[in-house]
Amino acid sequence: MRKHISVAKRHRQSLVRNRRNRAVKSNVRAAVKAATSASSPEARELALREAASAVDHAATKRVIHKNKAARIKSRLARKVRATPKP
Repeated sequence: MRKHISVAKRHRQSLVRNRRNRAVKSNVRAAVKAATSASSPEARELALREAASAVDHAATKRVIHKNKAARIKSRLARKVRATPKP
């Protein structure tokens, strides 16, 4: 156990935040993957909106940097819109 109470508390907080941040990043990755692998154009657009929302949420919670969020959304939009329409 940690010697100081404040150190023990900071450690507990870091563990909780680490779990939460990992979950948020996992949701972002899943949303991005869903957007790139959607079959129909309508499904791609819907998945793109959901992925953008997940990325924005991660940036709001400061799990990822706001510039990284913008970069992810920009690249994803280009990729989704560049796929040929069946």
